[in-house]
Amino acid sequence: MSKPVVLIAEELSPATVDALGPDFEVRSVDGTDRPALLSALADANAVLIRSATKIDEEAIAAAPKLQVVARAGVGLDNVDIKAATTAGVMVVNAPTSNIISAAELTVGHILSLARHIPAAHNALAKGQWKRSAYTGVELFEKTVGIIGLGRIGALIAARLQAFGVEVIAYDPYITAARAQQLGVQTVSLDELLERSDFVTIHMPKTPETTGMIGTEQLAKMKPTSFVVNVARGGLIDEAALFTALSTGVIAGAGLDVFVTEPPLESPLLSLPNVVVTPHLGASTDDAQEKAGVSVAKSVRLALAGELVPDAVNVAGGVIDPYVRPGIPLVEKLGQLFSGLAHGPITSLDVEVRGELVDYDVSVLKLAALKGVFTNVVSETVSYVNAPLLAEQRGIAVRLITDGESPAYRNVITLRGSVSDGTQFSVSGTLTGPKQIEKLVGIDGYEIEVPIAKHHIVMRYADRPGIVAVYGSEFGEAGINIAGMQIARNEAGGQALSVLTVDSPVPAEVIDRVRAAIDAKVFVEIDITEE
Repeated sequence: MSKPVVLIAEELSPATVDALGPDFEVRSVDGTDRPALLSALADANAVLIRSATKIDEEAIAAAPKLQVVARAGVGLDNVDIKAATTAGVMVVNAPTSNIISAAELTVGHILSLARHIPAAHNALAKGQWKRSAYTGVELFEKTVGIIGLGRIGALIAARLQAFGVEVIAYDPYITAARAQQLGVQTVSLDELLERSDFVTIHMPKTPETTGMIGTEQLAKMKPTSFVVNVARGGLIDEAALFTALSTGVIAGAGLDVFVTEPPLESPLLSLPNVVVTPHLGASTDDAQEKAGVSVAKSVRLALAGELVPDAVNVAGGVIDPYVRPGIPLVEKLGQLFSGLAHGPITSLDVEVRGELVDYDVSVLKLAALKGVFTNVVSETVSYVNAPLLAEQRGIAVRLITDGESPAYRNVITLRGSVSDGTQFSVSGTLTGPKQIEKLVGIDGYEIEVPIAKHHIVMRYADRPGIVAVYGSEFGEAGINIAGMQIARNEAGGQALSVLTVDSPVPAEVIDRVRAAIDAKVFVEIDITEE
């Protein structure tokens, strides 16, 4: 029998080919040569790429034998994940390959800002001996604030403590126990900004975090403080940052990422108190080799028909066809679960009931964790790192199965608690020939709501006129209610209302409606679909 064909479309380390082993026919092509790439894909079972090769719908259509696209790195902007999933092609990346490189670059930016290293180098290279102009500060006994204490944030905390700094952090999803393990004090975002001499941000880029450091936040910082962003362009409002740096609101900034890359027209590049690098977070030989070896191992698993830990979509693997439709459902339930959490999650039970228990449903626990962390961590969340993310945060996770399911053929419930002891749950199922994803329970209230992109969950005292109140408020704000269901356990008790809306709801509208109905719970949840 002929060997499966693995196509390498960009330069990868020799260790990558070694990791593939002798079981494949390895071919090479220049992925930026479009005609050559499309021609080479015709026989390929797998393709390994970096950032320059575009695997879009056209490329996937040209590859009828393709089983896996492997990106030797983190970002997947050059891969059409939806088209790949539709075609049954698995997409994998290397989500942990660059975390050390990114952490070390962050420390490098902090040191460069503290000691004016780039400016001093440039001056001396021009023949200028200007010692007094570049007097800096020590890190010793300074305070460093880390926004986002995920895997990269934790690595930075560990490295900076060797300098004798005080490390504080803001991360609403980190438990106190985990922070204590890291030797970090958790504080509010405002307190972090006010106390820190250096602020470094490591959050995922979502609608909620985009521009999270703006004029108001920069004004809370010391005039001697510095801010660093090696995570995602846009987390810091660049216009606000330019103003703050130009007017002395803060002392300086270190930037590796920008809203537009390359940022050739950015006024930030003209400022003397800014240290910039061209998105070098993953640009080390070590990270590139780790990435190549990691995806080579994933390719071996995929072509062997096994479940791939680093798969970012759900196609392929040895998941039973009866179980597979439940994976995207459970990921969405995970997002709903984390959206309802009002504090750090400490435990999570994934309860599977019904006919599904006759199959291997362990992937549903991974899917639940992936959903829980999708919008709350800066790393790309995959099936391999989701359990580790839970472990890092001290979350106890269990998979519970029971063949009895009185109301539905199958029902999956995510049940857990947060740090103050409050327990909550969400349940979902698939209904009908089209396997419609439905939310069928929240905290013991029975509902049946098709899962959509935008939901609002409200709990309030059951009394006449409430629907009219929030219906009017949303209508005046131009928010269209596409669906609504109300549940209650007893007359005059607490009522639960779940709305499906066509667009995100502005914060001021949420605050106004919450106050108007005196809601005990009021949460807007936006579902991210891959």
